Amino acid sequence: MTTDLMTRARAGDGSAFRELTEPYRRELQVHCYRMLGSFQDAEDALQDSLLAAWQGLGGFEGRASLRTWLYRIATNRCLNALRSAKRRQAKEWDVPTVEPPEPTRLGEIVWLEPYPDALLEGAIDGPLGPEARYEQTEAISLAFVTALQVLPARQRAVLILREVLGYHASEVADMLDSSVESVNSALKRARAGLRGHLRPTAEHEEPPAPDSPAEKALVEKFVRAYQSGNVTALVALLTEDVRVSMPPVALEYHGREDVLRFYTSIIRPDRTYSLVPTRANGQPAFGTYLRTPTDGIRHGTGLLVLTLTGDQVSAVTRFDNSALPWFGLPRSLPG
Repeated sequence: MTTDLMTRARAGDGSAFRELTEPYRRELQVHCYRMLGSFQDAEDALQDSLLAAWQGLGGFEGRASLRTWLYRIATNRCLNALRSAKRRQAKEWDVPTVEPPEPTRLGEIVWLEPYPDALLEGAIDGPLGPEARYEQTEAISLAFVTALQVLPARQRAVLILREVLGYHASEVADMLDSSVESVNSALKRARAGLRGHLRPTAEHEEPPAPDSPAEKALVEKFVRAYQSGNVTALVALLTEDVRVSMPPVALEYHGREDVLRFYTSIIRPDRTYSLVPTRANGQPAFGTYLRTPTDGIRHGTGLLVLTLTGDQVSAVTRFDNSALPWFGLPRSLPG
């Protein structure tokens, strides 16, 4: 940060302000996404935070870095958004030609959106404080972001600031206008809550490295089975404790037997899918397109995100087709 840029920005130079804040824009958006679990809400919170920073730049005293000051603003804007947000309702199953089987359970978190990997470049490579406990790739995974949404908002903020970004307790206390004791207490409760919703690392194999031959081989098998309608081959790729979820629809299917029943209901000879690859949350993902029998046009039906464990798929999360444009995917494909 140069003194000249700050002086010009405080004098009302918008281009100087953008130059000051642009290096932090992507990582702040990811921070808002972790807080809110929504790609769209994260973008709104980011814009709100930058506007607040622009309007409040005169009050920046330089006691902390500009980056820390921006994180303070973004965190509090997200907390405000969570306090004022109305509880979002689960969406009803809306495929009229398909009757899904009885679910294993109804999901706790029905409002969750995927985050495009194309926007992660430079967003999770920022400097981390000494308190960071999680790898940045783990902390953007769907499993981690989902577990965060179960935590109360303040606990969520404390855990992200302390153990994902690595800020000291005293820094977090300053950001939240709180005390160190309160921050440490919230962190203790947040850790317990997170443990209750994340599988211990020791219980599962590490996923193959992104874009590695092992990942590509597994993904190719999944695509081949899904597109050919071979449910038996598809389920053979899944772990015994596989989970299929589909926010904002609350239905969840756990274990191979229940997942087999679900996929048998939606993958049929009269329902032919095409999968277009992309990546979300650091994981393999696909736009799914269903061929129309009359004109052959393939209409986008959603976005699948795979969670890999060793050489198997341990979770499949299906999102609504409204997510397709965020990944540069079309609403439909020609026949």
